[in-house]
Amino acid sequence: MADPIPNSSAVAARQLAALHDLLAEVGPQNPFYGRKFAAVGCSAVPASLADFTRRFPFTTKAELVADQAATPPFGTNLTYPVSHYTRCHQTSGTTGAPLRWLDSPASWNAMVADWVEVLRVAGVSAGDRILFAFSFGPFLGFWLAFEAGQKLGALCFAGGGMSSSMRLRLLLENECNVLCCTPTYALHLAEVAAREGLDLNRSRVRTLVVAGEPGGSQPAIRARLSATWRGARVFDHHGMTETGPVTHEDPAHPGNLVVLTDSYLAEIVQPASGEPVTPGEAGELVLTTLRRVGSPLIRYRTGDRVCGAAVAGPIATLVGGILGRVDDMVIVRGVNIYPSAIDQLLREFGDLAEYRVTYDTRAAMAELRLEVEASPGVAAAVGQRLHELLALRIPVTDVPAGSLPRFELKARRWRRL
Repeated sequence: MADPIPNSSAVAARQLAALHDLLAEVGPQNPFYGRKFAAVGCSAVPASLADFTRRFPFTTKAELVADQAATPPFGTNLTYPVSHYTRCHQTSGTTGAPLRWLDSPASWNAMVADWVEVLRVAGVSAGDRILFAFSFGPFLGFWLAFEAGQKLGALCFAGGGMSSSMRLRLLLENECNVLCCTPTYALHLAEVAAREGLDLNRSRVRTLVVAGEPGGSQPAIRARLSATWRGARVFDHHGMTETGPVTHEDPAHPGNLVVLTDSYLAEIVQPASGEPVTPGEAGELVLTTLRRVGSPLIRYRTGDRVCGAAVAGPIATLVGGILGRVDDMVIVRGVNIYPSAIDQLLREFGDLAEYRVTYDTRAAMAELRLEVEASPGVAAAVGQRLHELLALRIPVTDVPAGSLPRFELKARRWRRL
C-alpha cells in the first residue's frame, strides 16, 4: 500500500487551487459567507494557505445555530437555491443545538468518494460483507458509509430498526466479515452475545471500522475491542455531519489519523487566542471543506482537541487521533480533567463493563462521582488509580450488572448536576 501521506508541497499546491475554486463559487452566491467576508474585507483571493488563515475569519457552531434560527429551517449557508439540493441530514446535538445540513449531488458524491477511500485503506473490497450496525437516523455518516460500501462492490447489510440481538444474528447468519459501528457499541454487542448465548467464535468479523468516539484511537480500547472480537483489526476514522468524513487511520501507525487532504484543509489553533499552535502542540482542530461546496464550512472551529505531527507544510496527521473536546474539560478542586482521559483510564480495567460519571456543581466546590458495572474489587482499584493519576479522591461505587445505559450512537456517560 502506498504511503497515505503525500509530499507536503504537492498537498499545499492542490489545497490552494481547490480553495480558490471554493471561494470563487461561494463568495458571490452564499449569503452566509458573503456577509462574513464583507464584514472583514476578505474580497481578495488568498495568495497562499498562510495568507488565507491569516485573513479569513473563523466559523463557529454558535453562528450556524443562530443563522438557522433566524432563517429557518436551513439557514443561509447555501451556495445554491434549495431546489439544487437532494440530501438533508442533521447533527446529533450532543454538543449543542442540532444543525440541518443540505447537500447538492456534487457535494454528496465527493463525500461518498472520501468514504470509499476510508474503507479502501481499511482493507475493505468487493466480495466483503459489511454490517452497518446503527439506526440510520438523520446523521450523515451512516448513509455515506453504506453507499461507499456499495460503490466498492461489498455486500452491505443495513442494521437500522433492529435490536442488538437481531443485528448479531444478522452478522453471524450472513457471515459478515466487517462491522461498522462505534467502539462502545461493538463492546456492547459482545456483551449481548454473551448474555444470549450467541457464540462469537462463529464470527467471521476480521475488521471493526469504528468512529463517533475517541476510543478508536486509544490503545486500551483498541486492545479490548480486538480481544473481544477474536483478534479483529480495529480501524478508526472520524468525521462530522457538518463536514463529512475527515480522516482515516494511518495503517503504518495505528492510533494516528490521516487527514483526507484533497477534501479538507486542517489547522490546529490555540482554543483561547485562535493563534496557530507550535508544531507538535495540542489545540483545536479547524477545518475548511474544499469539495463540499453546496453547504461549505470555511475555517470551522470543530471543538475537537488534536495534536498534529511536528512537520512543515499542511497538517496531514493527527497524532493519537481525536484526544477529546476543547470544551469538555472540567475542573475539580483545581485539577483539569478531560472525560477522554477518564475513559482511557477506565478502559484499562478489562472487567469493567460500563460506567457513568456525575459532575456535581451544586455545591461551592465541584465534585466527581463514578458508578461502575464491574467484577468485585474493581471499583476500589479504579478509585486508587484515579487517585494516583489525579491526586484526587473520587468516590467510585459498584452498581448491578446491566443497570447503566448502553449506547448505539455516541456514548453519553457524563452527566452534570
